[in-house]
Amino acid sequence: MNPRSPLAGMILASGLVPVEQQGVEVLETSDNNSNAAKAWLEGAVVFDQSLRGKVEVTGPEAALFLHNLCTNDMVGMPVGAGCEAFFANARARSVAWANIYHIVLSRGREGFWIDLPAGLEDTLLRHLDRHLISEQAEFCDRTSDLAQLHLTGPRARAILASALKTDIPDLDLWQHMERTIGHDAVCHIRRIDLLGKPGYDIAFLVKHAKTVWETINQSGATPGGFSMWQNLRVAAGLPEQGKEIDENVFIPELGRNAVAVSGSKGCYLGQEPIVMARDRGQINRRLAMLTHCPATCASGDTLWSADREVGRITSVTGHELTGGRIGLAFTRRGFWEAGTVLAVRGKDGQVGETVVKAGPEAETTPTQ
Repeated sequence: MNPRSPLAGMILASGLVPVEQQGVEVLETSDNNSNAAKAWLEGAVVFDQSLRGKVEVTGPEAALFLHNLCTNDMVGMPVGAGCEAFFANARARSVAWANIYHIVLSRGREGFWIDLPAGLEDTLLRHLDRHLISEQAEFCDRTSDLAQLHLTGPRARAILASALKTDIPDLDLWQHMERTIGHDAVCHIRRIDLLGKPGYDIAFLVKHAKTVWETINQSGATPGGFSMWQNLRVAAGLPEQGKEIDENVFIPELGRNAVAVSGSKGCYLGQEPIVMARDRGQINRRLAMLTHCPATCASGDTLWSADREVGRITSVTGHELTGGRIGLAFTRRGFWEAGTVLAVRGKDGQVGETVVKAGPEAETTPTQ
């Protein structure tokens, strides 16, 4: 049985329908996201992200334990802050890509919440357990306890303020806070601009799903479906687990170093290959954004320069919001500069040409 969001019943009533993608049930709009497209430009869109993994880490040495295992600085992170980070193996291959938040739990205890792509919670828990030696740290899976939304668009802050019936402070990126919707729906609200416009993740106990979903929608948000999420995340250069990210990808190839890798912290698992790549200023391939993709190209098609294969498409999508058919691809060194024209070959031969827009490294600074 495919995993199902705890919000599925309520969202279906909002005009979305279930669709299976990669063994997971996702939700799609019956109007091909036309209402959500307008909201994206003028208001705010809300996406269900409840199937994302959620791991809680606590204990006196939780910060040090995570610091030694991930690519960003945990020891220097104050309560109320957060960051993007990778958990890596010794070869700097990605075990899990995550957002990590330093929080206060019940009775004043401090801890960390780790927000992960759907289905990675077990992988991360095994990784943490394997490397826990003598540190005073504990971790548990909170995925089934919590639902989660992502609210994004030019009016996201105003709509969230309306739902909360209070002003929203000017949060820095990855800063977070607790606020209550309705009488008792306590929400963990995180500032994170995933899709190129101001955005907030909203996490809450599953028992409050009806209250939070209905309040956010009644405050002016428009539900968005799976295909719209894909269009916008490709347009933002945002990699996805299972497409651009797996256990074989070398972390610097993803173009996330500017936001996910600390250049000043001490030793951590996977640091040596990352530092070597940085100091040499050289990697063999990297993730690049594509424009003007042929109508018939697909994920898995190869990219060519003359008679040389120089890359492979990992995601391709298209919508009026993204200005035509666009994609993400890993391209070899020398072929990821903006304006580079590459031939696209599918199973049946060449299907056209595409143009490299840029590597996402230049575009990973989230929208202020």
